[in-house]
Amino acid sequence: MTDLKKLPMLPALHGRGTSNNPASRFVPLEFEPDLDLLDDPAEEQPAPQTLFLRDTTRTVINWNDSPDVGFDFSLNPYRGCEHGCIYCYARPTHEYFGLSAGLDFETRIFVKEDAPELLQRELSSPNWQPKPIAFSGVTDPYQPVERRLLLTRRCLRVLADFGNPVSVISKNHLISRDADILGEMAGESAAMAALSVTTLDPALQRLMEPRTSTPARRLAAIEKLATAGVPVAVMIAPVIPGLTDHEIPAILKAAADAGATAAGFIPVRLPFGVAPLFERWLRTHFPDRTEKVLGRIRGIRGGRLNDPRFGARMRGEGKYVEQLGALFRAARERFGLNGEHHELSTRAWRGPGRQPPPDPSQLDLF
Repeated sequence: MTDLKKLPMLPALHGRGTSNNPASRFVPLEFEPDLDLLDDPAEEQPAPQTLFLRDTTRTVINWNDSPDVGFDFSLNPYRGCEHGCIYCYARPTHEYFGLSAGLDFETRIFVKEDAPELLQRELSSPNWQPKPIAFSGVTDPYQPVERRLLLTRRCLRVLADFGNPVSVISKNHLISRDADILGEMAGESAAMAALSVTTLDPALQRLMEPRTSTPARRLAAIEKLATAGVPVAVMIAPVIPGLTDHEIPAILKAAADAGATAAGFIPVRLPFGVAPLFERWLRTHFPDRTEKVLGRIRGIRGGRLNDPRFGARMRGEGKYVEQLGALFRAARERFGLNGEHHELSTRAWRGPGRQPPPDPSQLDLF
């Protein structure tokens, strides 16, 4: 793991979660700008432009065998995420490309241009049995470039044509653009959606999740999807102890008022290179709260900033996480977010020459 003390104190980058680009676990090279060449190193510097790279993968449906997540299959149209959330657990996936979990993750986005065509081919295979597919599981399917490329929308259209069920989670208002397709599928019990709302404070959101939609826009997306007949949940993910945990009741009330019917939460987890990036971010923006936040994270992660064990990594352990759970359950009950479990059915399957299984498939994200 990157040593925090070795991370240089770089100038802030407008619209980016981090200005650091620590070395990959697998490629020990690190880019460090020469601050002496800047006119004023203390001033905020222009953010680097995002570079989009062609991803030539030949399959798009991923199989998951983790007991900690509620889906077996997922699809990620993009690798890397321009949203730039500082806490993002997916950041270390960029290290497999020899890139950094830091700024590279936000500015080097791999695009699966053929994702809709590949999905069409895989669903047409006699080997595919209709199962719910989650969008995305790793990076957000509605990050900014989706407005232009429409990969997620085109993939949803393929799933709708086949009648294959889907769940979608995002923290971008852009998800509401596809309320027509998701509403059409929800009419066949084949679609559900979730909006990730981490805070209702737009100033904190801009620091923590710089290129995501504002909290108000996310709530508006919940309302639009619910109006279209799509079952919508709110995910408070992640909850950051000592920073956002006090907002749990307010977030649940706002989401319920917008039309959400279910809710879930996940305490923050900081795998591999995410931990030093997050700690640097805390020390930069919340120096007075840094030790409190880090201490509480360690308190639910066995004394560390991350606990990778199955059964613990998505929930945390200890008295404090038990208190969070009690607060969440009480607020969920109070605001009527104990909606019935949303079952995603395969009864609408229209694959070539095949009948769906007799019982509906289920997906439990929440």
